Amino acid sequence: MYSSYKGWDSFSCFFSAEYSQLFLKKSYKLLHTNEIETKSYQNCYPFIYFLEHGKLYYQQAVNSPINIQPVLLFYGFVHLIKACLLTIDPSYPSSTSVLAHGVSTRKRKKQQYLFFKDEIKIQKNGLFACMSENMFQLPSIEGEKFKMGELLQQIPELSDLFHIFTGSPSFLPVSFSNTEAIIPSKILDSYFMSKDRFQHYLESQLGNPVKNVKTSKTSIEVAFSEPLQPVPPFYYNVLDNKHYIPIEKRSVHLPEILVHYLILYNLSMIARYEIEWWSELLKTMPNQDYPYIESFLSIAAKKGPQLIYNFLAKKM
Repeated sequence: MYSSYKGWDSFSCFFSAEYSQLFLKKSYKLLHTNEIETKSYQNCYPFIYFLEHGKLYYQQAVNSPINIQPVLLFYGFVHLIKACLLTIDPSYPSSTSVLAHGVSTRKRKKQQYLFFKDEIKIQKNGLFACMSENMFQLPSIEGEKFKMGELLQQIPELSDLFHIFTGSPSFLPVSFSNTEAIIPSKILDSYFMSKDRFQHYLESQLGNPVKNVKTSKTSIEVAFSEPLQPVPPFYYNVLDNKHYIPIEKRSVHLPEILVHYLILYNLSMIARYEIEWWSELLKTMPNQDYPYIESFLSIAAKKGPQLIYNFLAKKM
């Protein structure tokens, strides 16, 4: 669970070739692949180097001005993601097609550009498609576009900021235990669902059968058959160590690793290629873009490594 994370110290065990080889060997056995011994030996140092480089990028980011943080955080995140991919694909990278970023944005920003309304497009090949399929078993969403505002709404730590600017939070608090979740009853009106339909929705999203549902005027108490994991539609907030559920039902629930990747990619492109707009934003803070971006970067520096560690911890 997220509560076991202790910052970069949690990664310390991986900075041992002996341990990392055993870790990869255990992971590869689950894949029923060939040459487990050879592959785990060959990949233990690339695995360590990906984590080491990722850590260095993040450490530099938190000590750097916000002007260059997006670039450092994005490439730090990319290195950590590549370490994850090595645990599930002994041949990664199997081709040059997986080395591209796998997403694209408008090269030149139009006048009156707003980051909130900027779009990012998913491509057929590249790192995004590779991790979507291999890390999360998601079907291809090639060609789909996501607006930055929609993606920022999927960051639970930004809920209070949305409340300030829009008058409504983007998430509702959930009392979260091993096999039980207590959710504010207003979620039914927000999702336009009956109690039964909401139960089916949770089961379909979580793949976890519901044993019992109790409702009151203020809350819905849902008991599950198996231990709960903080996966969509349940989200973990690293700022207050609590769990939340989106206040609006979403057609696509992207895992948080993918959401962070998309936002960081776009911000890194802006910081590199849209210097005039980026510099003016940081100096003049003309609208709501700056507080959302500044807050997200601060969150990403903390939560990015935590999301990666929890992915790896499931294999330990």
